[in-house]
Amino acid sequence: MPPFAAGPVSPRRLVAIVCAAQVLAQIGAYAWPALVPGRMEAWGIDNADAGWITGLFYLAYAVAVPVLVTLTDRVDPKRVYLFGVAVTVVGHLVFATLADGFWSAAFARVLAGVGWAGTYMTGLKLLADRVDDRLMSRAVAGHALSIGLAGAASFLFAGVLDDLFGWRSVFWGSAACAAAAWLTVALAAPAQPARSEPPAGRLFDFMPVLRNRSAMAYAIAYCVHTWEMNTLRGWGVAFLVWVAATTGEEPWLPATAAITLVGLAGTWASVAGNEASIRLGRQRLVRAAMLASAVCAAGIGFLGPVSYSVAVALVLVYGVVIWLDSSSLTAGAAGSALPGRRGATLAVHSMLGYAGGFAGPLIMGVVLDLAGGMSTLGWGLAFLHVAAAMLVGRVAFAMLRPRALPGDRPGG
Repeated sequence: MPPFAAGPVSPRRLVAIVCAAQVLAQIGAYAWPALVPGRMEAWGIDNADAGWITGLFYLAYAVAVPVLVTLTDRVDPKRVYLFGVAVTVVGHLVFATLADGFWSAAFARVLAGVGWAGTYMTGLKLLADRVDDRLMSRAVAGHALSIGLAGAASFLFAGVLDDLFGWRSVFWGSAACAAAAWLTVALAAPAQPARSEPPAGRLFDFMPVLRNRSAMAYAIAYCVHTWEMNTLRGWGVAFLVWVAATTGEEPWLPATAAITLVGLAGTWASVAGNEASIRLGRQRLVRAAMLASAVCAAGIGFLGPVSYSVAVALVLVYGVVIWLDSSSLTAGAAGSALPGRRGATLAVHSMLGYAGGFAGPLIMGVVLDLAGGMSTLGWGLAFLHVAAAMLVGRVAFAMLRPRALPGDRPGG
């Protein structure tokens, strides 16, 4: 990949450049979940198959992220980021041109997952190396805001393009936006100066990270956080479409638009939660959010089928609760990193997170099939598995006792 040299920019301007690029790069991230109901019917696949296609995106991410993000401890994060966005473009193009069933769709989503592994946390690393500790928490929140906006918009983006031009146009549009992100960073973000000497230790030695109890506490919490977040993103549209069909109601808000609102509200909650953690205490907020998430997950599948309006309201509230501790968890992991190990720490953090992101949507589909398909009992049990995962994660977080970080409220 040829080097691209941009002039020096201030930390705040760099944050704006990277965040704008992330919106473009991630706009197609949830194109598949938005199209699940139509593709299941057209391709004759079951809930487990749909869960596999959704989950393989996150599994590919979890496998690739330890390599790609850890490389940023030695290689300019800009180069790794550009590689990730390029693979994202290829993944969308493969889906747009070749997908016609389970295997081709799964392959395309694996490519997109590898691309996301080279884009999400590497973008954050690109920022983390250039901002001081005081700006770090807000830089992480701003980065999470851009990812959240893109994730929310991707459902509406997919729904509108599907209605106007057909489902393949969703992936053509996603590829074009990702290509624009590549150009934005290539031309506007400065290269990172080469290190005078490499950090001590082997590049892919993750043992120091695994022994870091504080970082692992946030990583395990992030695992179950992403488990539930991607379960809702992966199955939210299908759940709302099923509720509308079962109740016979004409949806006053399309399911894709409803999940877009969930993402927007969740993005706001992520930023607000980060500010609340600064004032109330990071650990206190994380523990409260995890407990509230478990309560919401335990009830949404049983109560949502009452009516479409109730389902939309519950999904919206659940989304806000899910996202509440998102920025706090990643900022906690970044702040807990050992010197010279931030890339490796974020790699482990992200790997565990998206291992949960793989498991959640897949188990959701399997539970639905084991329960006899989509029904009130099926959805209730499927969401109940998320509540169980959240409670296990909350216990692990408390047992690992993460340490207080600069800017944390004492006792929080």
